[in-house]
Amino acid sequence: MTLDTARLRKDFPILSREVHGRPLVYLDSAASSQRPQAVLDAMTEYYERHHANVHRGIYVLAEEATALYEGARDSVASFVNAYDRSEVVFTKNSTEALNLVARSLGDSGRVKAGDEIVVTEMEHHSNIVPWQQLAQRTGATLRWLGLTDDGRLDLSDLDDVVTERTRVVSFVHQSNILGTVNPVAPIVARAHEVGALVCLDASQSVPHSPVDVRDLGVDLMAFTGHKMLGPTGIGVLWGRRAVLDALPPFLGGGEMIETVTMAGSTYAEAPHKFEAGTPNIAEAVGLAAAIEYLNDVGMAEVKAHEEALVAYALPALESVAGLRILGPRTPDARGGAISFALADLHPHDVGQVLDELGIAVRVGQHCAAPVCARYGVPATTRASFHLYTTTDEVDALVAGLEHVKRFFRAA
Repeated sequence: MTLDTARLRKDFPILSREVHGRPLVYLDSAASSQRPQAVLDAMTEYYERHHANVHRGIYVLAEEATALYEGARDSVASFVNAYDRSEVVFTKNSTEALNLVARSLGDSGRVKAGDEIVVTEMEHHSNIVPWQQLAQRTGATLRWLGLTDDGRLDLSDLDDVVTERTRVVSFVHQSNILGTVNPVAPIVARAHEVGALVCLDASQSVPHSPVDVRDLGVDLMAFTGHKMLGPTGIGVLWGRRAVLDALPPFLGGGEMIETVTMAGSTYAEAPHKFEAGTPNIAEAVGLAAAIEYLNDVGMAEVKAHEEALVAYALPALESVAGLRILGPRTPDARGGAISFALADLHPHDVGQVLDELGIAVRVGQHCAAPVCARYGVPATTRASFHLYTTTDEVDALVAGLEHVKRFFRAA
């Protein structure tokens, strides 16, 4: 079924505004998506009618707030087809979720000197730096899978990189810079063959396509609310219950404890042992509303819409003389984030001129400096899509890039 994008766009108040006197063309959803009115309304209603601290009161407001917060956990569990609601840990974002895993694995003794951690050259910094830090703390070694010239993972040496010394393999499901959708099954199979845990960064996949943790077979998975039509300040770590039970808490304080004495403390069971202090309650409510909205639209329909946009956008962008796309140049196994270099122009200059036309794109290294180094560019311009993006907006970008070239030729 084709999405009625014109109707859906009316649900997003910000898409009706103008920038520099021109209609907003928002092409930065990989960095952060926009929010439908339903999410804004849910958070407003929570603050106006239900706000109280959760899990700590027997009065009506506290019980209502707790029900909404824990209801959001149920919504997330259902959305990714978790085995149990207790596998859903709320975090601040994907970055915190990945740091939680890296820190707790080290503290548990699961990763120690002589062990190996495997990532890929495609990762966002949030899935590189925590593992580098873990290696530094423990004396473990960080290894990685490389990239092919066309922006795919190079799995030709998978068996040599993932060995009996590997304790955890952490990799991105869908690249935020290349758009590549990575094959999960062969990496999971090899990691589990040698007894390693698998952690998946699903920040760019969960918002754009159906994701089922049971089908994926991974042990841990991170994603974030603000890329999936929800608010900032709320993310998710999903983990198999047995894996979460074996990990120590990431932060200490209120809510995550079972008992506290001056001699020591014991901890609550998962997920609460990972949720110290007052959580982001309103943000969890907003995330639940975003999930409801996405479910109403249909994640299969969202995926199909973005696949069609990518198939339209790739040749349209390549029609611009001097433009070089990084990553796969065909829509197969590719998501709606397209990064490119334009002639010898710096991406910051490209982005600034596009902004004057009302076109919002992301410029820079996109927290993926090793990818830029691999393909020999200092930075890129990135256009990224979501369910509200239209082919007219792609056309506006292409026309805008032609304007950028004329502008700098004249200058």
